[in-house]
Amino acid sequence: MSFSSDAKAELCSLRPDKKSTALAESYGVLLYCHSFTARELRIITASPDFAQRLPRLFRRAFGLDFDLLPSEEGSGKKSFAVTDGEKLRQIFAAFGAEKDSLLSHHVNFGILEEPGCMEAFIRGAFLAGGSVTDPEKRYHLELATAHQNVSRETVPVLMDLGFEPRETQRGGSALLYFKKADVIADFFTCIGAPVTAMNVMTAKVDKEMRNKVTRLINCDSANADKTVAAAQEQIDAIHSLARALGGLGELPDALRDAALLRITNPEASLADLAKLSSPPVSKSCLSHRLKKIQELAAQAEEEEQT
Repeated sequence: MSFSSDAKAELCSLRPDKKSTALAESYGVLLYCHSFTARELRIITASPDFAQRLPRLFRRAFGLDFDLLPSEEGSGKKSFAVTDGEKLRQIFAAFGAEKDSLLSHHVNFGILEEPGCMEAFIRGAFLAGGSVTDPEKRYHLELATAHQNVSRETVPVLMDLGFEPRETQRGGSALLYFKKADVIADFFTCIGAPVTAMNVMTAKVDKEMRNKVTRLINCDSANADKTVAAAQEQIDAIHSLARALGGLGELPDALRDAALLRITNPEASLADLAKLSSPPVSKSCLSHRLKKIQELAAQAEEEEQT
């Protein structure tokens, strides 16, 4: 099952006990479903849990049964429909509309006034027309409807619940969407899916931790590369100076000791070389000595060329 399917399964575990919230959820379903016209309403879903919930939800909301039910056998998308004119009239009337005179759908905010009804409306919208991407991959939740007015009028409902969706178009559908993990988690908490919300935040924390570890590894690798490159430059300078001088015997003791330490410990960092010095010196002191050797090697090379 997909992450979106799991989210819908959790939402469908809620019992549609109160008639007012069942009506509000059904309203969200119908305004975001496949087709809701004066001639038929049709709900198509790939969620087996939503398919099981729909008949109970509609009986609680309208006291009606679907005219077309999907076969209980087989998988894939399932289709529910109401085509009876009297049933459609009752459903439209429940939302304060007349089916034969309605030109376009609008959200009747009066249906959403009782406590819990706005959340139920958005829950129905998500069950019928919503999807969410697996947060392990990216953060994206959207609500899609064929009704432009409905999409625009859903915005203030979401804002009353504390959300500010973005809006766009895709084909013939109007979309509201969110792209932040914490907002998506709050959305699911709000509409009754706290486990899904927790899974979103867990995925976010895991992803941030993996990214942090990757950055640290890359940083350590980059630092190691710099250490190796710097050490090689120092070793090349020591060998060059030794050739120019016929050895390192003419160098002051401090420089000679630093040169021998570097040659015998080619992969060590300056901090480690400083500790190996006898007596131990500071990292900056050892760095100064090795830079002095590089300067002497450069001078010797210039003199050789002239």
